[in-house]
Amino acid sequence: MVHIVDLVQSQVIASVKEEADIDKAINSKANIVFLLTGNLINMKDYVDRLRKANKQIFIHIDFIEGISNTKSAIQFIAYTWKPTGIITTKSSLIKYAKEVKLMTIQRIFLIDGAAISKGIEMSLSCKPDAIEVLPGLMPTIIDRLTRAVNIPVIAGGLISSKQDILQGLEVGALAISSGNPALWNFDL
Repeated sequence: MVHIVDLVQSQVIASVKEEADIDKAINSKANIVFLLTGNLINMKDYVDRLRKANKQIFIHIDFIEGISNTKSAIQFIAYTWKPTGIITTKSSLIKYAKEVKLMTIQRIFLIDGAAISKGIEMSLSCKPDAIEVLPGLMPTIIDRLTRAVNIPVIAGGLISSKQDILQGLEVGALAISSGNPALWNFDL
């Protein structure tokens, strides 16, 4: 069984928010790509192009136009687009994705203490392959979270420099996701 830690070759993950950045992700050192753009019509092309470039692809299904939050939508993604996995804020979709052998990343927004506690509770309950926390500029909280769950943590959101990346990695994040193509080519 492959674990998400086995997939990480570059500790910087390309988080693609616009179609124009897909080619930048293809040509980057990042071997994992988070797709936060697309729809029912163009997603297969995006995934195929990234796969041809030997990228591991995680589709953030909360952002994909035309996809509902249902078991059949997850099955469609798994059998038609065939990404490495999905990203979502919804625990029920993590469960469905695991049933069809997709890797899963639970996205958690660290807005206050209650959100952190709820995020830990949700993650321990649905057991995703990794947790993505936003914003990623909270080293004390990232450290606390990595100690509270035995699940790899990916930090993302508001990452704007190599220093931000290094700081997240130093406190225990497995990798850092960034939507800034200028950060996708660091040797980390």
